[in-house]
Amino acid sequence: MATATKHVINMLQRPGQLEKVEQYKRRVTRKKVSVEAMLKTTMQSQLDGVCMGLGQLQLTKQECEQVQEALNDIGATVVEFPELVKNLQGVREKNMQYSQYSTAMENLKNLFSVPESVERTKQWINDGKLLYAHHSLNDLENSRDDLLNELHKIPNQQADKILLKGSFEDVGIVSQLLEKQVKLTMSRTLNIVRKEPTELVTALRIIEKEEKKDEFSLQRQKQNGFLPPGRPKKWKALALEVLQESVEQRIEGTQPESRSSNKMWLVMHLELTRQLILEDLRVVKTLCEPCFPKHYNIVNLYVSMYHNSLSRHLEEIVANGLEGNEYVSMLAWVKNTYLGPELMSSPELQININALPPLLNKKVMHDLQAKYLKNMEDNYVDWMKKTLETEQMDWSKGVPPEGDQEGHFHTAAPVIIFQMIDQNLQVTKTIGQDLTDEALILSMKQVEHYGHLYKEAIAVFKSRHFEDRSQQPYFTHYMITIVNNCILFLELSQQLKQHYLRTDFLHKELNATSTALLKTFQDLRNQAAGWLLEEAFLDLETHFQDLITTNWLGSTMPVDTVCVTLEDYFQDYVHLRPKNFEYVIREAENHVTRRYLSALFQKKLTLKLNEERKTAGTKIKKEVGQLKAFFSRIAPQIANRADSPFEAIAQFAEILKVDKELSSLEVHALVRKYPDIKEDQITKFLSLRGDLSRSEIKDIVSDLQQSRSSARASITRSIFSNSVIKGREYPLYAHSVLKHDYYGPIEFLTGSNLCEEFGMWTCCLLGMCTSIEAAAEHYSGELLFLPLLPTVFAVATERIKNQEK
Repeated sequence: MATATKHVINMLQRPGQLEKVEQYKRRVTRKKVSVEAMLKTTMQSQLDGVCMGLGQLQLTKQECEQVQEALNDIGATVVEFPELVKNLQGVREKNMQYSQYSTAMENLKNLFSVPESVERTKQWINDGKLLYAHHSLNDLENSRDDLLNELHKIPNQQADKILLKGSFEDVGIVSQLLEKQVKLTMSRTLNIVRKEPTELVTALRIIEKEEKKDEFSLQRQKQNGFLPPGRPKKWKALALEVLQESVEQRIEGTQPESRSSNKMWLVMHLELTRQLILEDLRVVKTLCEPCFPKHYNIVNLYVSMYHNSLSRHLEEIVANGLEGNEYVSMLAWVKNTYLGPELMSSPELQININALPPLLNKKVMHDLQAKYLKNMEDNYVDWMKKTLETEQMDWSKGVPPEGDQEGHFHTAAPVIIFQMIDQNLQVTKTIGQDLTDEALILSMKQVEHYGHLYKEAIAVFKSRHFEDRSQQPYFTHYMITIVNNCILFLELSQQLKQHYLRTDFLHKELNATSTALLKTFQDLRNQAAGWLLEEAFLDLETHFQDLITTNWLGSTMPVDTVCVTLEDYFQDYVHLRPKNFEYVIREAENHVTRRYLSALFQKKLTLKLNEERKTAGTKIKKEVGQLKAFFSRIAPQIANRADSPFEAIAQFAEILKVDKELSSLEVHALVRKYPDIKEDQITKFLSLRGDLSRSEIKDIVSDLQQSRSSARASITRSIFSNSVIKGREYPLYAHSVLKHDYYGPIEFLTGSNLCEEFGMWTCCLLGMCTSIEAAAEHYSGELLFLPLLPTVFAVATERIKNQEK
């Protein structure tokens, strides 16, 4: 009621809506009528359903009463059955006797003609008339089985059974003869079906009939417990077993030779096996399928038999052991040939290869791949060892190396190694990408290992040369060859990775191995280039020692000699590949700069007069220009770069030329350009001027420390970072000692962070002085290190003497 009142209030909120009251009443009336009609229809349909259900229940009740009456009548009748059975016992006995007599009468003829029928059946078998023979055998077996079945119904008839079985004893022999002939026919299925398919069909018809008799005999056994002699024969299972044996014999018969007589025996065997299986399955598909009953599914059956037999045969071959390329042949055949269009995926066969299990299980395949990779690794080790031995022999032959069309020296080692790797990877690519990835990783690891062996051999080659430089007349040429080979190794490694690595697949181990390989040969290239330059700079050692001395002021001999000597060596360096030539020239520039700067820091000369300083500065700038011009003539694109290391020497020349008052500004300009320069290096150089006291130099350095303390994080490395040391630049052979960590014991003795520079300083000291006293006198300013000199001298002297005899 409240809802209706609210609805009316909402309808009549405005005065104009009173005129529509009649319209609203009609609308409500129509809606009411419609709802009432729907209710009446619904109620009527419900009532109709109830009435129909009641009628069906009534009918069901009547039918149940009728069934109950019928059951009562049956129960009353069943009560009389035991009495009826007793009354009919005599009739049953007479019926049994009649059945036995009837069976005996029906088989009476066969009973007396068993020997004759057996002989006739044997003759038909010998003549190949198997259907006639089987029909006769079937009659004999039916007679025997029927009589034995009748005897089985009568208890205590054991003697009669024995007598009857004896009469039909030859029937079993005939059955065995026929079975033997059927087996022979089935074993020659693929040959017979080409020439006489009717013989195969006959054998299959006989098998089908025997299967039906087996089924009938088993069914009758369930009914009365009687099973005829020799049943079930199971000739179908026997036929399938014969087919399986014939398949295995055909596969084993394709191995004509052994490994001892023919190294390619496995390839020949697998190819003959492929041809055999393909041809046999073609015959099965085209000729056997129409002959065999459909339920045999003979095509898939043969496919399964060949697959399983071949699997067992190959596992046996693998278990006996494979050698060399036999692993490749087996893997490629199993993974590609067998499942490929050349065999199982042939369009003629239309075989669903996805339904086939793996020809070799995962364990066997994994073992095969592992042994193949191990065999590959052994070959790599052997080949690379021989390649390295050949390289070492070439170094000592006294014959210059060969060059390519552009005149770059090289040997065949990198190409030989990567051709060998490429051949192996091409083979693995035919087997599968996963194996290719593993082989690629293995190959790169072996090349990296070769790089380490190569490095050791080069180090021995270099050491022997520096012991007696007359013994290796072509040392420079072969060091150029080695440097070029390293770059070639890098390029070939990159090409190999790009060619065989999947672009859509990230292989962490492969990337890590590739990175290690590239680093190995990049480092070796750099080290070999350093050894190449080491020979040249050994010849220049005394001339670098003559720089910034009293005699140097009036002579151009040191720098002239450096340029002439380097030019002589650089004439051989043109045989370097472009990248290597650029690297060697850069290193030569850096080393010349380091040696010149070292001379500036050694305080061999004190320039007390302003005129002397200007003369020295002018001469230094002139020599810088001479060196730059020399390198520009040798390698214009490299020497004319903006960041030339010779600019550092020119900066020092400017500091030397200016007046005392402007020296501090020039030093600040130098530090801004080379923020990694060390305070002790500046101190050493400023002491060369001769017009600055120690306290003034100390003030300049302190001021520099304060001005660049806030910019330490942004310092970039330059020529001063790792090449110039305190005091005197150590000789090149001492640099070689230090590179091999010969100052390690010094760190142990001092326990100081200064031990590295101290070790370098000591090697330099020992390179110049022959006794502790001379060293102390020469480096009287290095009082911090004097207490350690006796110990260091004993350790370092022995090692340096071993290094340079």
